[in-house]
Amino acid sequence: MKRSRLGSLDVTSIGLGSAPLGGLFAPVSDADAEATLARAWSAGIRFYDTAPLYGFGLAERRLGAFLRQQKRDSYAISTKVGRLLRAPDGAATEDEHYKGTSRERPVFDFSYDGVMRSVEESLGRLGLDRVDVLLVHDPDDHYHEAITGAFRALQRLRSDGTVKAIGAGMNQSEMLVRFAEAVPVDCFLLAGRYTLLDQGALDALFPICAAKNIGILLGGIYNSGILANPAAGAKFNYEDADAALIARALELDQLCRKHGTELKAAALQFCMAHPAVTVAVLGARNAGEVADNIAMSERAVPPAFWQELRAKKLVDERAPLPGGV
Repeated sequence: MKRSRLGSLDVTSIGLGSAPLGGLFAPVSDADAEATLARAWSAGIRFYDTAPLYGFGLAERRLGAFLRQQKRDSYAISTKVGRLLRAPDGAATEDEHYKGTSRERPVFDFSYDGVMRSVEESLGRLGLDRVDVLLVHDPDDHYHEAITGAFRALQRLRSDGTVKAIGAGMNQSEMLVRFAEAVPVDCFLLAGRYTLLDQGALDALFPICAAKNIGILLGGIYNSGILANPAAGAKFNYEDADAALIARALELDQLCRKHGTELKAAALQFCMAHPAVTVAVLGARNAGEVADNIAMSERAVPPAFWQELRAKKLVDERAPLPGGV
């Protein structure tokens, strides 16, 4: 598998995202989670992304149980800060997104001390002595606290060698631009904002990342599922997609079919063609989905498809396409 540089880290260009292993949208059994991780490892994936939010600790525990069986220097792992897991008073209500979780629920905390506690608790769930990348997770309404608290803690952890890279993970690009201007970060995890349906990252984020040598871990490549299966009920940005988005996805799907390829292959290869993208982080809930993701990265997408995509102006004219189209 192709490898890339993320600061001082050597990482695979495809990584495994663990939100589905935390029961995103549907519960996942321990057996399926273990088989998913084993398939990713056998496919050569050596970058793994997780967070306390994913299954409220379940994804971290499952990922750690698998990675503890591997040589520590043979892979890189990222986790996130900004949410502490705490048991609520009384019964926990069922979560809208994560199924099959414990009673613990996430509580926002972007303070310096909260981040230090978060890292310690994540290491406990993972059963590891360190992680490689730490990301401030979804500080959309907490910019000031993230700057004065969370990033101050992350910079200390990087300076003392506890972690090798720091940054933020968000579903928007605008605040990541502000962080790039204010904090010496190594990378960002951008979810769902550079895809066949949304190229907003081209406006400001990718240019500043290129100028400052900030790596991009790209998640949400299928926009929560609509670019994997563009049908009624499809998800976009973790919510039900509206009719206009489904229509656009169906138009892209029809163009793929016309050229004898698959929408998922086009969606993935489109993202990986941008030089700012360091790792494509792909979630999977079973071994079959891992195998499919790898296959989509290798599936032939004819140059004529990219040419017609450009001619029909279905993507931003600034977006680089595979093969230099």
